Amino acid sequence: MKITILNGSSRKKSQSGKVARYIEERLRGQAGLSTWFLSLENNPLPMWDESIWEDAPMWTKVWNPIKAELQSSDAFIFVVPEWSGMVPPQVKNFFLLCTHQELGHKPALIVAISASRGGAYPVNELRISSYKNTRLLYIPEHCIVRDVERMFNGPTPESEDDKYLRGRLDYCLTLLQAYGRSMKELRATGVVDHKAFPNGM
Repeated sequence: MKITILNGSSRKKSQSGKVARYIEERLRGQAGLSTWFLSLENNPLPMWDESIWEDAPMWTKVWNPIKAELQSSDAFIFVVPEWSGMVPPQVKNFFLLCTHQELGHKPALIVAISASRGGAYPVNELRISSYKNTRLLYIPEHCIVRDVERMFNGPTPESEDDKYLRGRLDYCLTLLQAYGRSMKELRATGVVDHKAFPNGM
C-alpha cells in the first residue's frame, strides 16, 4: 500500500510541515507500506487554468510527475492549516488540478492544524467542497491539532494533550490503512464507472 502525505502549507518551516513529517515517520518502515511526501511549501504548483486540459508544456513538466505519484497511491493524508478560518488557496488549487484518475474512490484522512483553539473549519470545508469530481473518500475520522506549536515536537509527548493526540493520530492512521485495503478491493471489482459518469452531481 502506498500513502501520499500532503503538507498543505506554503510557509517555510511551517507547523503543518512539522506534523506532516511526524506522520511520515510514524508510517515509515511498516511492512507492506510506502509513503510519498508532497509539500506545497513556496507554492510549487501553478494556479489552475484551462491549459491543463490541453497538455500544455507547463503542465507536462510540473503536474504529470505528481499526477503519476497520486495515481499510484492507495490512500491520502492531507495536513491542512487553518488560515483565517479557511483552507489555504494552494490546497484548493491542488484539488482543482486533481481528478478521479488520481483520487477516485481512495480514502483520505484530514489532519487540520491550528495555532490556537481552531481547526474545525478546514475539516468542514474539505468535506463539502473537494470530493465532487475527484470522488475522494474522506474517512469518518479526522484529527485536529490545536495549539500545534506545543504538539509533536519530539519523540516523547510533552503533555497529556500531546500524548492523547499522538494516540488518536495513530488510531486514525491504522483506520486509514484498513480503508485503503478495502477500497483497493472495491476498485478492482470494476463496479466504478468513470467513463459513463465522469463528474459528480
